[in-house]
Amino acid sequence: MYKNLVFLQARMESTRLPGKVMMRICGKPMIQWQISRILKANLIDELVVVIPNTQENDVLADFLKSINVKIYRGSHENVYDRFLQSSRLFPSQNIIRLTADCPLVMPELLDEMITHFNKSNFDYLSNTLIETFPDGLDIEIFLSKTLYKLSDFNLNEAEKEFVTYGIYTRPDIFKLENFENSSNLGNERWTVDYPEDFEFVRNVFNHFKGQESTFSFNDVINFLILYPNSKNKRSGNFRNIALKKWEIQNKIEYRGE
Repeated sequence: MYKNLVFLQARMESTRLPGKVMMRICGKPMIQWQISRILKANLIDELVVVIPNTQENDVLADFLKSINVKIYRGSHENVYDRFLQSSRLFPSQNIIRLTADCPLVMPELLDEMITHFNKSNFDYLSNTLIETFPDGLDIEIFLSKTLYKLSDFNLNEAEKEFVTYGIYTRPDIFKLENFENSSNLGNERWTVDYPEDFEFVRNVFNHFKGQESTFSFNDVINFLILYPNSKNKRSGNFRNIALKKWEIQNKIEYRGE
C-alpha cells in the first residue's frame, strides 16, 4: 500500500480546448511536464493518471504507457467511480487529486500540504475552499477511506463528475481544512482551459527553459513582477465555471466552509 498516491485526472475531450493535455510546450506534451513536476515532490510515492475508457483517449493512454506512467481507465461520465475503482487497484492511505489542466503544479507546495495533512486528523485538505492561491495550483488531499465513504450516499450528478464535491459539501460528516497562501492571489489564473491560458502557461515554461521541472512558485511570481504584460489575459473569475453553472441551474447553495 502506498502512503501518498497522486491521481492525476486527465482526458482528451475538453470542451473548451480539446486535446490540451497533449499540446506541446518546449518540445513535450503539456501533461509530460506536469508529471515531471509532480514527481519532483519528495513525499509522493506513486502517480497514476486516471483517464476515460473512450476511444478519444487511446492516444493519451498510448503516450503515457510509452513514458512508463501508470494509468487507470474508467467511466467517462462518472469520474467519482473512476477514482474509486482506481483506488482499489492502487491502494493507498492518502490520495492527492490533481487535474491535467494545471501544469504549473508546484512540488514544494505538494510537499508542504502533504506534511500538513499527515500531521492533522482531517479527512480532507484543500487550498481551494478559500481561494488564496492562483487558479491552477489546486491541490486536494484526502484519506482513501473518505473516498470510499462517499459510496454510502446517493450521489448526484455533480458529485459523480467533480469527485470531491460530495466531500467538501458535507462538513457535518467530514473534517475539512483549508490551506491558505500568505497573500491572496486567488484572482490569478494559471490553469489551462482556453487558448489564452495555454499561451500564458507556454510563456512561463519558455521563460524557464532548461528548468521546466524545477522552477518554483516564487520564480513565477517574480517573473510576473518583472514582466507584468505576461499575465494571463483571461479573468480569474472563470474558476470552476462548469461546477458553478451546475449549481446555478440546480439552485444549489454551497454547503462547505
